[in-house]
Amino acid sequence: MITDPLEDPFYYLNNFQRVLDWLGQRYADVLSIQERGFIGGFSQTDKSSRALLVRMVMRKGPLYRASKLRYEEIGATREAVLPLLAKGWVDRQAPLDISQLCEVLLKAELVECFKPHIPNPRLSKAECVEALLAVFTECMPFEQWCPQVDDQVYSLPIRELCDRLRLLFFGNFRQDWSEFVLADLGLLRYESVDFSADSRALRSRADIDTYEQLYACQRAFEAGVPVGELLATLPARQVDNPWLEGRRARLQFRLGQHCERLAEWSLALALYTECIHAEARVRQIRVLERCERFAQALALAEQAQLAPRNAAETQQLLRIVPRLRRKLGLPAVAAARAPQVQRLDLQLPHDGALESVEHKVRQYLSEDQAPVHYVENTLINSLFGLLCWPAIFAPVPGAFFHPFQSGPADLLHGEFRERRAELFAKCLAQLDDERYKATIRQHYESKYGLQSPFVYWGVLDETVLEQALECLPAEHLKHWFERLLEDIQANRAGMPDLIQFWPEEKRYRMIEVKGPGDRLQDNQLRWLAFCARHQMPVAVCYVQWAEQGA
Repeated sequence: MITDPLEDPFYYLNNFQRVLDWLGQRYADVLSIQERGFIGGFSQTDKSSRALLVRMVMRKGPLYRASKLRYEEIGATREAVLPLLAKGWVDRQAPLDISQLCEVLLKAELVECFKPHIPNPRLSKAECVEALLAVFTECMPFEQWCPQVDDQVYSLPIRELCDRLRLLFFGNFRQDWSEFVLADLGLLRYESVDFSADSRALRSRADIDTYEQLYACQRAFEAGVPVGELLATLPARQVDNPWLEGRRARLQFRLGQHCERLAEWSLALALYTECIHAEARVRQIRVLERCERFAQALALAEQAQLAPRNAAETQQLLRIVPRLRRKLGLPAVAAARAPQVQRLDLQLPHDGALESVEHKVRQYLSEDQAPVHYVENTLINSLFGLLCWPAIFAPVPGAFFHPFQSGPADLLHGEFRERRAELFAKCLAQLDDERYKATIRQHYESKYGLQSPFVYWGVLDETVLEQALECLPAEHLKHWFERLLEDIQANRAGMPDLIQFWPEEKRYRMIEVKGPGDRLQDNQLRWLAFCARHQMPVAVCYVQWAEQGA
C-alpha cells in the first residue's frame, strides 16, 4: 500500500484528476460544453495517454518533441499520443514558422537540415537562425520542414482550456500544479477548511471572462502597452463580485500611478476618480494639486477628512490640507501635536561586518536578564494570528476556494472583520482574563508550520513566545490586535524593529532603529504615535558610527 503520494509514479496524474473531480462537483454550472466534455472524456482515455497529456500540460511548451517526452511509467510516447491526437487535444500538424522550428531543433540539426543556407557550420546557433530568418517566410508542419529527422513535434490545443480549469480551481493564474507536489512533500502545509457550496472565486461565466480580461490587461501593461490603449480593455466595475472588483481596483490604481510618473495628469485623474482602491483618493488630490486646481483639491481633501478611509489617509491629509490652504492664501490651521516618543542615541563601532544596524543595536543592548530580539512585524502579527486562528480560517462563504490557500481571499477587504465579527469578539474576549495564553500556546503547538498570513514560524520560537506572553500586558495586546483589524493591509507593517524583555519584572520595551541618514517612514510614525497614545514603552534609537580609532 502506497502511503506517500509521490511513491506512485502517476502522482501528477492523480493530482490532475483530483482537480477535474473538484471542478466537476463544484463548478458544473459554470463549465462550458467544451470543458465538461474534456473532463468527462479525460477519465475514459487510456491511462498512459492521460499521463502523457498531463506531463505536457505541466511542461512549459508551447512545442514538444516526442524524443524529449520520455517517461518510464508512460512507455512509448508515439503510441501514448495516438488517442490524444484523435481527440484533438494534441496536434502534430501545426504549421511552424522558421523561428518556431529553430526553437525545437539543435544547432547540429539546423545545419544538417539547411546546409545550402548555412555556409559556415561553425556559426553559432543564433547566427544560423538569423541566416534562415532572412530566407524562409512560410509555415509548415515539422515533418515537412525536416523529413530526414526521425522525430515528431506536438502542440497542445488543449492548453488554453487547461489553463482556464487551473484558474477555476485556484482562483488565479499565479498558482500552478507544483502546489500539489510541494504539499505532498510537506514543504507547504495548509489549514483544512470546510468549503461551502457558494465558496467560489468565480461564480459565473462572466466572472471568468472578466478575470481573463484583467489578466490580459495586466500582461499588456507589463509588456509596455500605453495605458491609453489599455483602457478600452479594462472591464467595467464588478458590483456583484467584491473579490474580483478588488483585483480590478488594484490594477486600475497601478495604471494611475504609471500615468502620474509620465505626467499624464488627465489620464491619471480619470483612473483615480473612479477607483475604489484605498489610496486612490489621496492620489487624486495630489494630481489635482499638480494641475494647480488647488480649490478643487482642497474641497476633496476636506471632504475626505470628514470620513477618512484609513489612518494612512488621515496622516497624508494632515500634510496636504495645510499646504493647499497656503497656496490658496487661506488662514493656517493649527497642527495637532505628535505624541512624544523616547529617543536613544548610540555611537557604535562600524567594523565593516555585514550585520545590519538593527542587529548591531540588538547585540549592544541585549543583557542576560534583558534579552533583545529582532522581531519587526513578526511578533505582534504572529500572536494575533495564533489567538484569532479560528476567526481567520472560518469557512465564511467566498473566503476559501481551494485547499492551497494560506489565508482567506477577503483578508484585505473592508468587510473582513465585519463578516467575522462574533468570531473575532470571542477571540479578543480571551484577553480580558488569562485564557488567551493557553489558546496561543495550544495553537502554536497544534498549527505549527501551517501557512498563515500572520504567523511567522521561522521567527517565533518557544523562547520568544514565552517571554512575550509573560511580559506583554493583555491590554496592550488588545490595542495592537484591534488596530490590526482596523486596516490589515496598512497596519501589519511598520512595527518597531526590536523588542526587549525583562522577564523577572514582566515588562518590555520596543525599539525602532534608524541608522545614519535613515528616516522614519509614514507607517512607522503611525505605529509610534499609536503606542505613545496608549502609553506603551517604545523608543527610537538613532545610530551614528563611531570614528575609527577614536
